[in-house]
Amino acid sequence: MTDVVLGVDIGTGNSKGVLVDRAGNVLRSETREHQVDRPHPGWVEMDGEIWWEEFAAISRALIGDGDKVIAVGVSGMGPCVLLTDDDGKPLRPAILYGVDTRATTEIAELTERLGGEQAILHRCGSALSTQAVGPKLAWLDAHEPEVMSKARRLFMPSSWLAFRLTGTYLLDHHSASQSAPLYDTMARNWYEPWAGDIAPHLDLPPLAWPADTAGTVTAGAAKETGLPEGIPVIAGTIDAWSEAVSVDAQNPGDLMLMYGTTMFLVHTVPQRVSTPNLWGTIGAFEDTRSLAGGMATSGGITGWLKELFGSPEYPQLLSEADQSGPGAQGLLMLPYFAGERTPIADPDARGVLAGLTLSHGRGDVYRAALEATAMGVRHNVEAMEAAGGFIERIVAVGGGTQGDLWTQIVSDITGRQQVVPSKTIGASYGAAYLAARAGSDPESGGVDIADWNPPSHTVKPNPAVRQDYDELYDLYRQLYPSTQAVQHALADRQHRLSTQGRDRRTS
Repeated sequence: MTDVVLGVDIGTGNSKGVLVDRAGNVLRSETREHQVDRPHPGWVEMDGEIWWEEFAAISRALIGDGDKVIAVGVSGMGPCVLLTDDDGKPLRPAILYGVDTRATTEIAELTERLGGEQAILHRCGSALSTQAVGPKLAWLDAHEPEVMSKARRLFMPSSWLAFRLTGTYLLDHHSASQSAPLYDTMARNWYEPWAGDIAPHLDLPPLAWPADTAGTVTAGAAKETGLPEGIPVIAGTIDAWSEAVSVDAQNPGDLMLMYGTTMFLVHTVPQRVSTPNLWGTIGAFEDTRSLAGGMATSGGITGWLKELFGSPEYPQLLSEADQSGPGAQGLLMLPYFAGERTPIADPDARGVLAGLTLSHGRGDVYRAALEATAMGVRHNVEAMEAAGGFIERIVAVGGGTQGDLWTQIVSDITGRQQVVPSKTIGASYGAAYLAARAGSDPESGGVDIADWNPPSHTVKPNPAVRQDYDELYDLYRQLYPSTQAVQHALADRQHRLSTQGRDRRTS
């Protein structure tokens, strides 16, 4: 029998699982694709039961007769809002993280009611935005009071899996620190005055650290998943922080750059840093802090374009984008196809493709999308350093690192090197590593992620294209304020059309 750990991550577009031995070797992996629900513009939801069903299916598919599973790691997208009753029964689909932009009115109202942006920033590390949990709870209280009156527990994907596996109700500190304004990042605890004001009926979960043991697999969960009863399950955390752990990018000065459906950046800082246009959070480990940013779309745009183009294979699109060359033959895109999170915090921002002519082809448009996400990365990196961060090392991770073109474009536009680790599997691998820590014998010296996942290669910027990209970046920074009023007018029109359509369907 081989000692193994199971790591599972619930992402926006799929759930991924890996079975890993004590040396960090991935023995098998499994993926389950899923779709989020977008019932109205700005709404992004998902049935929380899918998270458990996919976890159980992945677990059963991965575990073989010769495997001795010694621990389980979990992670997932977040911060999300999955509300349940006292018995842990979901009351409605989960409202997802910052890509769900429905609570803009509540953001403004809560900011005023709680003493202004600076008061919230001081206590919570982040201003209220579409990423925050509090405004979404306030939205539910205003629009679905029957749900809020029954709601007693708050879950996110990682804590939901831990609950279903062990019966333990808890949440990790990092996920809680993204639940502004419910959590006090200075005291590292729930802030009862604001939590009680926004969600007085909720029994907020006890807090743990991501690598802490939440409990052990129950007999019922063992039957559903094929896992051994009684093995430890970690508390887990939000996917981006698990992903940072997976590539050894959780030390001060590190920046983890996650290439996925959305682009996420986690910069570990030596002390607390807060700024209105980024997220100051608790880190993955005790006594660590992070300054984070997230784009609402990145791989989501490339996937949308792939469908729009008739679903050609990605290698073909990348080849055509490579042939297009730097600057995409004079095209410039704003990647705000689902609003934008950081650093502009504008849920009503919209995508823009400027410079189109009849001579442009799909390779040019696809290249413009890759360059747009890279421009967004540069904007976030500059915002982090302006706020007091100091980025010494960038580590790239996620599905977008599999081809060379996207990472090269990001290095060329930012002017920064990126370390690509040997394994870029992502958050599921980080969850497996944290599980291995929980399942290891302390006297054996434990496990080290640097041994599990050493660097593979470094992507270096091409100095020959720097001037062209600097000029294009200046135009990129001008394009948003120049078109903001039109974007907002169109977003308002989309909201009105959606409301009219909903009214027609229900009449």
